[in-house]
Amino acid sequence: MSNTPTAPVTLADWLALLESRHFKTIDMGLDRVRQVKDRLQLQFACPVIMVAGTNGKGSTCAMLESILLRAGYKVGLYIKPHFLDFNERARIGGTSASDAALIASFEAVEAQRGDISLTYFEFTTLAIMHLLAAAQLDVVILEVGLGGRLDAVNIVDADVSIVTSVDIDHTDYLGDTREKIGFEKAGIFRAGKTAICSDPVPPQSLIEHANAIGADLWLLGRDFNYTGDKQQWNYGGRGQRRNALGYPSLRGANQLLNASAALAALESLRTQLPVSAQEVRSGFVMMDLPGRFQVLPGQPLVILDVAHNPHAAATLAQNLDNMGFHPYTYAVFGAMLDKDIEGIVSQIKTRVDHWCLTALPLPRAASGEQLQERLLAAGVKAEDGADAEASIQTFATPAQAYANALSRAGENDRIVVFGSFLTVAGVMEARKSGFH
Repeated sequence: MSNTPTAPVTLADWLALLESRHFKTIDMGLDRVRQVKDRLQLQFACPVIMVAGTNGKGSTCAMLESILLRAGYKVGLYIKPHFLDFNERARIGGTSASDAALIASFEAVEAQRGDISLTYFEFTTLAIMHLLAAAQLDVVILEVGLGGRLDAVNIVDADVSIVTSVDIDHTDYLGDTREKIGFEKAGIFRAGKTAICSDPVPPQSLIEHANAIGADLWLLGRDFNYTGDKQQWNYGGRGQRRNALGYPSLRGANQLLNASAALAALESLRTQLPVSAQEVRSGFVMMDLPGRFQVLPGQPLVILDVAHNPHAAATLAQNLDNMGFHPYTYAVFGAMLDKDIEGIVSQIKTRVDHWCLTALPLPRAASGEQLQERLLAAGVKAEDGADAEASIQTFATPAQAYANALSRAGENDRIVVFGSFLTVAGVMEARKSGFH
């Protein structure tokens, strides 16, 4: 496709152009994006940590960033998707990149792209890598978008690669079994480099691929592990122990798996990026990551969680169970149509009394009515009448669904906003705009 006659000026203009340009939203394969990378002469002069996984990627990246920042390193982070501003995806020194810096990197990619068509994700990945490569960083942390082997982030050779968890998601692209998906995620491993898997039951395909290419594979339970009680926890690695650690400020049942993977990565890099015990402790306590079992202050209690597959929904259910008694739970839920909606709902349905289902602003999102069909198929019961003990209602937007839940919930009840990132982002935007 030819370049547009007038180049975009603002970041919003650039993003709108990129969304409209490529014929496919997701176009797996690295040939096109690698050609543009080579033209940009894109490379990093510091250690690179890459993180893939079905769930837990964002949490693991945020833990690594927080600890390394406390240790005084200049850290670059590429994380996705964003909630309110695209700039959230690129962070340098813990701060989101400016519009001007992003636009300059968009222009650099556009200048080298020629007639190569790139998806929105490929183009923005190249631009953010370009921005990070020029920032004279001590360490770069890159979150993989989808899978691993064919994801645009995988054009870089990481010094340490982490696969957090392997579960069924994105089956159209990655396959429909844990073995197939495990092989795709193992595609980020490199010969002779550290390859970490913190899934307690790693797929055999991942182990075999790591061994076949000669990666240095670290497995949970074999090469590193954790123990803990209610007050604190300990990490044990191949040659390093970290004792009397406080729990990460991210709440939730799986966070010690993610924290252990982060510490294994830091252990493997300890000669290049030494980190003290106090820096590890404060890094876990000070970290912040929106939308991961994020409990907002005030009444009724509001929980934001981007659980959008059955594995994550099971963790969310477990976290809700650990919260104590609430008379009623309201769920604001929206999801993509290609997700295992019945599987998600079946994990959490016994914790929810009132469902506020929302459509989302993407063509591949499920409508409120489609979600309602899946809920009923999953065995969710609903009653009629204003004083019903259980209900299902549908709404056009997350803001409307959230407003309805707020209007009905008592101060001792709770509202859990979950599903797609767009569900959580819609409610964040509504709260920011001032009604709560």
